[in-house]
Amino acid sequence: MASRFARSALALAALFALPLLPSRLPAQAGGLTLVHPPQSTRVYARDGSLLAELGPQVRSSVPLASLPRYVPLAFVAVEDKRFFEHAGVDPLGLARALKSTVEGRRQGASTITQQLIGAMYPTLVDRREISVERKVREMELALELEKRYGKERILEAYLNQIYFGHGWYGIDAAARHYFGKPATKLNLEETAMLAALPKGAGVYSPKLDPPKALARRNLVLGLMAESGVISAAQAQAARAKPIRLAPNHGYRARPPWVIEQVRQHLEQTYGRDFGTQGLHVWTTIDPVAQDAADSALVRGLRGIERQPWFRGPKYGTAAAQATSGGTNYLQGLVVSLDARSGEILALVGGRDWEDSKFNRVTGARRQPGSAFKPVVYAAALERGFTPATLLQDTALQIHLPGSPLYEPKNSDKLFRGEVTLREGLVQSINTVAIQLGLQLGLDTVAGVAKRFGLGAIPPYPAAMLGAGAVRPLELAAAYTAFANGGMRVEPFLVRRVADARGQVLFDRRGKGQRTLSPDVAFLATDLMRSAAERGTGREARERLPARVPMAGKTGTTDDATDVWYVGFTPEVVSAVWLGYDTPRPIGAGAYGGTLAAPIWGELMRQFYARRAAPAAWQPPAGVLRVALDSLSGQPLPAPCPPVPARTEFLLAAATPAGACVVALPGASPAAWPGVDSLRADTLRLDSLGVDSLRLDTLPTPPDSAAAPPPASPRKK
Repeated sequence: MASRFARSALALAALFALPLLPSRLPAQAGGLTLVHPPQSTRVYARDGSLLAELGPQVRSSVPLASLPRYVPLAFVAVEDKRFFEHAGVDPLGLARALKSTVEGRRQGASTITQQLIGAMYPTLVDRREISVERKVREMELALELEKRYGKERILEAYLNQIYFGHGWYGIDAAARHYFGKPATKLNLEETAMLAALPKGAGVYSPKLDPPKALARRNLVLGLMAESGVISAAQAQAARAKPIRLAPNHGYRARPPWVIEQVRQHLEQTYGRDFGTQGLHVWTTIDPVAQDAADSALVRGLRGIERQPWFRGPKYGTAAAQATSGGTNYLQGLVVSLDARSGEILALVGGRDWEDSKFNRVTGARRQPGSAFKPVVYAAALERGFTPATLLQDTALQIHLPGSPLYEPKNSDKLFRGEVTLREGLVQSINTVAIQLGLQLGLDTVAGVAKRFGLGAIPPYPAAMLGAGAVRPLELAAAYTAFANGGMRVEPFLVRRVADARGQVLFDRRGKGQRTLSPDVAFLATDLMRSAAERGTGREARERLPARVPMAGKTGTTDDATDVWYVGFTPEVVSAVWLGYDTPRPIGAGAYGGTLAAPIWGELMRQFYARRAAPAAWQPPAGVLRVALDSLSGQPLPAPCPPVPARTEFLLAAATPAGACVVALPGASPAAWPGVDSLRADTLRLDSLGVDSLRLDTLPTPPDSAAAPPPASPRKK
């Protein structure tokens, strides 16, 4: 009581002292202006929903004229009833404040203009200071400000300047984060709630004390009615409504690794003060895909830790540790790309951002295991092998200069004898992949891998099994060449940047390279479709609705230190990796098909739960479905049997004249999602992509499809 009385008396004394004291602030008053506060940078998902606001203060200024009339008048009714009548300092208000204090009631004496001075010039007017000198400075500056600017300008500056709690400044940021809408769309009860906060955001925030906030809001509605801003009936109707806050503080999602990637891009491009420039940044993130990736990875990792064979430290227990070098518990990542544009739809760089901020999607280098094999098989298909080519799954002994004898084994320790190329990939047979690499030439495969964007693959036999380390984002991008008819697209996250005035500063479109011909891309994709349907990727296929076409490949490294599933639909490529930051075996039951594939299937199931399925891949004009002899695997001559026992896709150029073609060629290459022609340099995009996409092309790989299939290697 005594303190409140002292403050009110001090303010009244300062008012009477003001004309008697010489000006103490001639320099400051001379430079007095309405300070334009820093504007935070807003980051959006591809659908325009808010992902983040970056900057020292979360704020976006709005013109007074854009607000409903009752918004500014609500603040006047609560904070300064005589705002439009006084000249910056209100003597009557000071007198009322002193009288209220004497009567045991608390009433503020500072006008909106005085509050604005304190907010704009905190070093000149520290409102925590209790002294006549401070009040004199504040009043002097308030009076001077009103001489220079009209009431509307001052009120606009006040609404854009004041603090609303939780790091949110200004009416627009407050509306966005409390209610999930811009200030231009605030209704009466929301306006009253925000007008209640300048008195004490830490006390009346509806996020901190809902009952107290509701009482304060209803009091403000009464003051608005008393001042004639709204009618009594409107106030009564608004009082009956509950406080409805936006979920997640107004953000659609807040993917931390995505936000950090965007922050780094903005700092490198626009400087460290990018968070004060009011930039608008549109990312490629799809909120549905991001939510699916987050939840599928969390649930999948928890499920693995509950397995009876799991012996590692469990996340969330005392045994789990995190250091600057990483964590000791099982980690994981997910990245999803638009297969046609390269836009990153979802990115989860680890398990817990607070424990480890390292982005494993972009920064880790891990061995892909058998997830590399499709590159080997694509190289073979380019050079005359067909899905029906016979190879031997047999024990191998390879002498490497200066190294011990290399004797690769299959994961199941079995040898199957003669198998087709298709079965080699379906069953992920290691000996077949190594024989393909040796027959093609290890340098040849390394060169093909470079076309796929995998430039660090060493030319030695184990590399055919994925022993060369890659970045997860690079591996996901490599698979876009399969999904996209042979066109590999570069992944990117920031789609467009505009300044506070709406001027576009940056506009990114997809870039890609011709990596495979559409014919070879279709054959490789069809092999991976079989691998998903009846091979090591069944766990992924079974979780995705049958209406959604998909293909993919598992990956498991030696001792199960890394497990992968990289799969795709005609629209989306997604990669899932699990492992420890410091490589060590995950456990006896760890395989890409049993751990990573279920997570992939779950995230894609969620993605397509409310999305129409894309059209399945159709064979380009250069691919035929041919009837084969069930024993030799050679094409049958026409006329075709009524029901061929066995069929296979073959390149038209490699199909003997007069062979039994079971079905006419499917659609032209345009049937591939987005591909216009064999040597397309333009991709058309649908609702997943952007409006247009120009691509640079590389020469189509030499077509050696007409060459006869290589002979099966001899046993060693």
